[in-house]
Amino acid sequence: MAEFESWSREQLIEHIAALEVKKNKGKQVAHTNDVSPDKQERMFKFNSYAQRKIALKFCYHGWDYNGLAFQVTPTPLPTVEGVLFDALCRARLIDRDAGFEGCDWSRCGRTDRGVSSAGQVIALKVRCSLRPKVSKEASLNEEEDVQKEEEKEGQEQGQKEKEKEQEQGKREGQGQEPPIEILYTQVLNRILPPTIRIIAWAPVREDFSARFHCRYRHYKYFFESLLPPARPLDIPRMQEAAARLVGEHDFRHFCKLDGSKQIERYERRVTSATISEVVPSRSGSEKPLYVFDLIGSAFLWHQVRHIVAILFLVGQGFEEVDIIDALLNANASHPNPDPSVPFLERRPLYDMVEGLPLVLWECGFDEKDVKWRTDDYDGEEVVVPSLMPSTIQLRESMESALAASRIKTSLLEHFLQTAAEHHPTPAVGADKVVRVHAGGGRIRHFNKYEPLLKRKRGPTVTDVNETWKNGRGPMVAARRAAKISAAGRMEEEEGPE
Repeated sequence: MAEFESWSREQLIEHIAALEVKKNKGKQVAHTNDVSPDKQERMFKFNSYAQRKIALKFCYHGWDYNGLAFQVTPTPLPTVEGVLFDALCRARLIDRDAGFEGCDWSRCGRTDRGVSSAGQVIALKVRCSLRPKVSKEASLNEEEDVQKEEEKEGQEQGQKEKEKEQEQGKREGQGQEPPIEILYTQVLNRILPPTIRIIAWAPVREDFSARFHCRYRHYKYFFESLLPPARPLDIPRMQEAAARLVGEHDFRHFCKLDGSKQIERYERRVTSATISEVVPSRSGSEKPLYVFDLIGSAFLWHQVRHIVAILFLVGQGFEEVDIIDALLNANASHPNPDPSVPFLERRPLYDMVEGLPLVLWECGFDEKDVKWRTDDYDGEEVVVPSLMPSTIQLRESMESALAASRIKTSLLEHFLQTAAEHHPTPAVGADKVVRVHAGGGRIRHFNKYEPLLKRKRGPTVTDVNETWKNGRGPMVAARRAAKISAAGRMEEEEGPE
C-alpha cells in the first residue's frame, strides 16, 4: 500500500478505471467459454426453417454398439440411435429439445447388441432448404430478430440459410428449378463415426412410417462349418430343414417369450429360407463360408437366432430334419394334420446362437413410397450414380475399414499356421466331448447331448403373460413409460433381434 501513498487523486482514479476495464474483459471471456454446444444448438431457431420428412438408409457395425434402439437407462456401450440422434442434432437437422417424438422418428427393424445392419431404415422430419416455411411478409419480423441474434453471437450459418431462401424465392418467381437440397449423406457421414455410414436418403410423405410401411425384412446369418474334433455341418440337411420354415407358421418355439409385450399371436409368414455358399473372398481362405438368408414380413424377438440354433443341431446330426415340424406344431387350434408329428405346448429348453454373424440385410418398401437417392440429385428423374465428394468419402471410409479387417484376418490365419507346426489337427470325436455350433466362432461343450424332445420344457405363452401381469410387470412398465416420456422417446415396439 506504501506505493500508492504518493499518488495523486487523479492517478488513483485512472488506476481504478484500468482495473475495472480488465475485470470486465475477464467476465466477457468467461461468459463466452461457458456457452456449451447444447446451448448453442438451443439458440438455433428451428421454427425459422422449413422441414420435410425423409427416410435414411444406413449400415452399422453391431459389435461396437449396445443395439439399435435408444435406451432411457445407461448402457455399457452406446446405441446406434443415440449416436445418430446426436449427429442429427449437431448438424442442426433436428431439435434436440424436441426429442425423438418431436421429429416423428420411426425405425424399420430393431436389432439387439452385437447385431449389425447393411440396410437399416429410419424416417423422421428434418430441416431442409427447398422452400421457406412462411411467406416473406409474415416472417419479416422474425427474420430480423434471427439476424440480430446471429450478428451478436458471431454466427454466419443462419444468414447463409436466409440468403438461400431469398435466392430460391427469386428462382421460383422466375419459373426456375429450386436449388439442390441439403447434402444429408455428406453432412451426416462427416459427423458420424466410421462404424455408422449413411448410404442413401429419400423424401417420403408425411404419414410414412419406416416400421409399418416396410413390406419385408431380409436377414442374413453368416457361418462356417466346425473343424475336428467337432462334428462338421451337413449343409444339404440344413437346407432341407430350412425349406420347412417357408409359409405361415406359429413360431413361439423359435423365439424368446416376453411377458411385457403380452403377445398372444405368434404366427409369422416366411417367404424364403435358403442356405448357400458365399462367393469366395479375396482372402483366399480354404474354409468355405455359408450364409442363411431369411425373408419375411415381420419377425419375433430373437427369432432368427433361435432358428439358426436348430439348423446347426440338424446340420451336426444331433437332431433330425423332422424336429422343425415338431417345433412348429405349437398351436392347439391349428395342429399339424400329420398325427406322427408331436404337439409341443411348451418349448424344449435350448440356447440361441451368437448375434455377431447376424445382419439385417435389407428393409423392403414399395417403390411408390420410397425412391432412394444420394446427394447427386434431388428431383423426380432417375438418379445416375456419379463420383461426388460424398460418394468418394463414403467408399474410402468403408474400404479402409475392410482393409483393416482383412489384415487382422490374415494375421490370425498365420498364427494358426504357426501353431499347426506343433499341434496337428485332431480327428472327429478325439476327446469324447460333445461340441455344439453356437455361431460367431463360439462352441458349446457338453459331456453328453440330450435330444430336444427329451429336455425340460419352458413355460407356456399364457404362463409368461400371467406371471408378468400378476407380478412386478405393471410397476416396471409404468416406471419405464415415465422414463421414455421424459426422454422424448416413442414406446418400444416388438422387435426381432
